[in-house]
Amino acid sequence: MRPLTLELLATPKAVPDVRRTVREHVGAPCADLQLCVSELITNVIRHLGEGVPITVRLARVQGRTRLEVTDPDPRAWPVLCRAAADDETGRGLALLGALTLRWGVDQGQGAGTKTIWCELPGDDGPVPRGVLRAAVHPLQIHEDDLTPVGRGMPEPFEGPGLLGVWLGEVHL
Repeated sequence: MRPLTLELLATPKAVPDVRRTVREHVGAPCADLQLCVSELITNVIRHLGEGVPITVRLARVQGRTRLEVTDPDPRAWPVLCRAAADDETGRGLALLGALTLRWGVDQGQGAGTKTIWCELPGDDGPVPRGVLRAAVHPLQIHEDDLTPVGRGMPEPFEGPGLLGVWLGEVHL
């Protein structure tokens, strides 16, 4: 698969358009990949607002399919939360974890951006079930500068001058 880069505005109309573009680019059924791209774009719309400029990247990396969605707010980090049975939202990152081999967040290098990424098996085959894996990245920012997305922030780990965000591990 050749790399794909899409620069667009995060709008509700863009979600099915990007899903369709991803499917056409892959050239085969890729329901898990399409669901992941839908979740990531929808999170931008929900937490940063409609019309935010984003970049969607899709590439094959070391035999895996890597999806990235970059947005312009380096402070609004996702928080893996446990949705109650009657909650209408709050399951996107758990779903992402269930569908992917791993996922994480990278802060842009001086560009004022962040990238949420995930990796799926190269053939978009099923992910082994059991443990959701998410990457943990230390941030070179202070706690006052961080705006968590979601209902609560898990306890961070701290190092000298660093705040780390725990994105979690959920056992199914």
